[in-house]
Amino acid sequence: QLQASGGGLVQAGGSLRLSCVASGRTFSTYSMAWFRQAPGKEREFVAASRTGGSPTFADAVKGRFTISTDIAKTTVFLQMNSLKAEDTAVYYCAATWRRIVLSSVRNKDEYDFWGQGTLVTVSS
Repeated sequence: QLQASGGGLVQAGGSLRLSCVASGRTFSTYSMAWFRQAPGKEREFVAASRTGGSPTFADAVKGRFTISTDIAKTTVFLQMNSLKAEDTAVYYCAATWRRIVLSSVRNKDEYDFWGQGTLVTVSS
């Protein structure tokens, strides 16, 4: 149900925009998020967007990344600016068609659907 794209190779300081399309349906209530997993590390929360809520970001990306959804609520975007080598990872989008409470948005177990991942490589 989720298709992520937009990864690639970029130099440090550059930008990329990731997209995640939820195919086939639109929803009035949602929580959509991005997680990432670097080699040898656990999957970690990056950013989330919820119906009627403010975006939430991991401290490591705050001020550099933004998250947005399209009007039809079928696509979530992750705009990544001022990229650093430590941002290198496979990025996964995740979604659930309910509004997760704020205290739980960083918990990957709250999300029912996952995209296949898109690799972001930042060269220093």
